[in-house]
This record gives sequence, C-alpha cells and structure tokens, in this order.
Amino acid sequence: MNAPFRPSAIPGETLIDKGILLTAAAAALCSLISITALQALWAIAALFWFDLLGEKKRRFEAPGFFWPLLVYIGWSLLAAAASTNPAVSLSASRKMLIFLIVPIIPAAFPSLRSLKFPVWAVFGSGLAASIYALAYFYFKARTAVEPVRIRGFMGHYMTQAGLLGLFLALAMALAVFGRGKKRLLWAAALIPAGAALMMTLTRNAWIGVGAALIVILALWKPKALILAPVLAGLLYLAGPAVVKSRVRSIFDRNDNSNIARLEYARAGLKIIGERPVFGTGPNTVHVVFQDPKYGLGDYARRNVHLHNNFLQIAAERGIPALLAWLAFLGWVAISLLHRFKGETGELKALAAAGLAALAALVTAGFFEYNFGDSEVALFFLLIITLPFAGKWDGARP
Repeated sequence: MNAPFRPSAIPGETLIDKGILLTAAAAALCSLISITALQALWAIAALFWFDLLGEKKRRFEAPGFFWPLLVYIGWSLLAAAASTNPAVSLSASRKMLIFLIVPIIPAAFPSLRSLKFPVWAVFGSGLAASIYALAYFYFKARTAVEPVRIRGFMGHYMTQAGLLGLFLALAMALAVFGRGKKRLLWAAALIPAGAALMMTLTRNAWIGVGAALIVILALWKPKALILAPVLAGLLYLAGPAVVKSRVRSIFDRNDNSNIARLEYARAGLKIIGERPVFGTGPNTVHVVFQDPKYGLGDYARRNVHLHNNFLQIAAERGIPALLAWLAFLGWVAISLLHRFKGETGELKALAAAGLAALAALVTAGFFEYNFGDSEVALFFLLIITLPFAGKWDGARP
C-alpha cells in the first residue's frame, strides 16, 4: 500500500524510534562489508519494528510491490512442502525472512531528514569495500601467476560483483540526479567501485552495470544514450589485458562457463517441464540435475544453481512462483517510475537509483542466480525501497 504515512509521534522521540533508525542505518553500513553483521542488525531492527507495531506507534506500511512478493513467499513455502527434500527446502526457506526489510525501511526512516542515514551509510560501505578490494589486489593478487578474481569482504567474487554492480547503479543515479556537492562525492565513488568491479572479472555484473547506465541516461536525456557504447569502448581500451580477455570470452563458444550456461538452460527447461507447479523445492535443483538425463557436463555439475534467476526460480519453486516474482519486478518498475516522475530532490534521485538497480539485477540475472544471494537480495531490496521512505518531512502531520 502506498497511503501517506501518519506518525503517532515525532520520529526519533522515543528510544524505540531511535533504535530502529540507528540499527537499520548500521545494517546499511554493513551492506558490502559483513553478511553476519548485516543479518544480525536487520534482525534487531525487526524487533524494534514489531515493538512499534505492537505499541501502535507505527502502522504497517509497505510499497505495493510487497504484495506479489508475499505471494512469492507463500508459493515458495508450498514448494518447500512438496519438495524432493522437504527438510532441506524448509530450512532454506528461512532466507526469505530478509523480505521483511521492505516494510521495515519506511518505519525506520520515516522522515526526509532520516534518509541521509542509510544513504551515507551505503556510501561508506561501498567505498570501504572498494578500497579494501583494490588494496588486496595491489598487495596480493596482482603478483599471482593466475588471474585472481577479487572478492573484497565477501566469501565469493560473484557476491562481491553483484553488490558492487548495485552500488554503482546507486552511485551513478545520485551523481546524475542528486543535488549540490553530494553529487561530486558519488561521482568520485564511481572510480574505486568501478575498478574493483572490473577486477572481479565477473561478466554478468559488467553487463548489469551497462543496463543500469542505459536506464539512467534514458531518464536523464534520451539523446545521451549514444554515450553508452562510447563509454563501454573506452573502458575496454583502458582496461588491463586480463579484463580485455574476459570481455572477449563472452563470445567464445569454447569457454567452459558459456558451455555450462547453455547446458543449464536445457536442463532447467527440462526440469520445469517435469515439475511445472512446485518445482523440485528450494535449494534442491543442484541435487536433481546431477542425474545424467539432464545432460550436464562435469564442469556444470559442480555448481549449485542454474545461473539464471528465471530458470532457477521456476525449476525449484514452480511456474506460479516465477509469475509472482515477475509481477514483483513489474510492480517495482511501475512504482519507481511513478515516484521518479512525481517527486523532486532526494526521493527523485533515489527512485532513479531504484530503477537503475532493478535493471542491473534483472540483466545480470540472465546469467547468474543473483536473487538467491542473500547479500545481493538484501542490498537490492534496500535500494528499491528507500524511495518509498521519508514520507514525513517534519512540516506536516
């Protein structure tokens, strides 16, 4: 629902108000740094949120796109119950608790002034992660015999790339649509973050950032879209040899990961055809596709998902779950576009960032199951929900 927020007390007046704001902001600060701290802080913020709801100091509020997300959650639980391994699937379903971030954010940041806390927390998180990753590369990875795909604070370079891609989408939007000198800070952050993303050697994230750039240019000045291929060409020419080689590998039919993705597509479609309603169950596809009948080679069988959001969701949760997820994405796009056209200042810039992040996640998601990565999903939900917070500006009830 998108009804105007009506606080029963001035935000920040009580300890609970301050607690949820500071805890959620601290969680935003950990977005690109620590998944353990991130999940713990969001859990504490959830406790504050439940207390506010129980004391009727806040009423439940969430952007409209939360409702198809609830359908997705509900069908996923049914898929878990009907799973090839219900114990594994039900255990994996606990990850969906991260979706509570959507109604928590409007409660945590109800005023325009409070929005500066998560925005600058994310800035600090992205900058710290980028500098750490580059420092690691300079002092350790650059002297390695084989190319090292830097992972920063994360456990895997794919997660690092997914997070940096979303951060770059946010930074580009705030650099273009932000106001004052803050724009220069966000523009400056593009340099270390872009360099760090480049050295993850993660092609899907590169493509996702390209899609985010196209969206931002289209929202800003459609004629400026001509700059996108020019910029891509310049970045390619300026990139180190290992990056150029990785870019060229996109078109290499003999590249192992390219071959595997084609195998995943065929296997995923076959699994969906066999189990169209409930799929195999959350977190079980990688066990099911070990069967030789799905035709995966040794390289592909070593992975744990189908490297595609759409195939993975349908294969492990069923086509109804995929439709709910697509409805969620469509609702996000429409809501953010409406917000972008109807707002000014910070909220307009954040709406543009949400649209750019959506483009980055969806485009990269054709080649990676990034929505199944808790760190990436949490950061994505934060970015797309922030434009729907800050409804109380301190001047009107």
